[in-house]
Amino acid sequence: METMRMLSENLQAPRTVLPGTAFGDDPLLRLQQETQPSGGNIGLRATTYPEEIRITGITVMCPQCGARRDWMVICDRNEISIRCRCSHQWVERELTHADYMEMIGEGICREYPSLEAAAQAVGYDGTLGGTYLNS
Repeated sequence: METMRMLSENLQAPRTVLPGTAFGDDPLLRLQQETQPSGGNIGLRATTYPEEIRITGITVMCPQCGARRDWMVICDRNEISIRCRCSHQWVERELTHADYMEMIGEGICREYPSLEAAAQAVGYDGTLGGTYLNS
């Protein structure tokens, strides 16, 4: 599994946590932490996810080509999108930043100048539409 970072400008510096307050103690602070870019200048991250994704027990399926696995999962602060190898992409409102963090695991991290450059580099730009890659 590979994790990608897309560089972005004009991002605010991460907020600091008040001393003595853990994220687990305050839901508002935890939400603020989850929606801040890590590292200060990364606003968009993505990872490849070869498995099926199940949301409320239902397997995610690409509405354009019918694929059921082998996704590019994109995290834009607190909005999660899924992209298929056919290049169809949609916002998946049921997935959270925490779900994304669980998916990325200990992946290799590479940086790309844009989402389109990352999608092309890992085969989610439509050129491999209709194929499943074995990991």
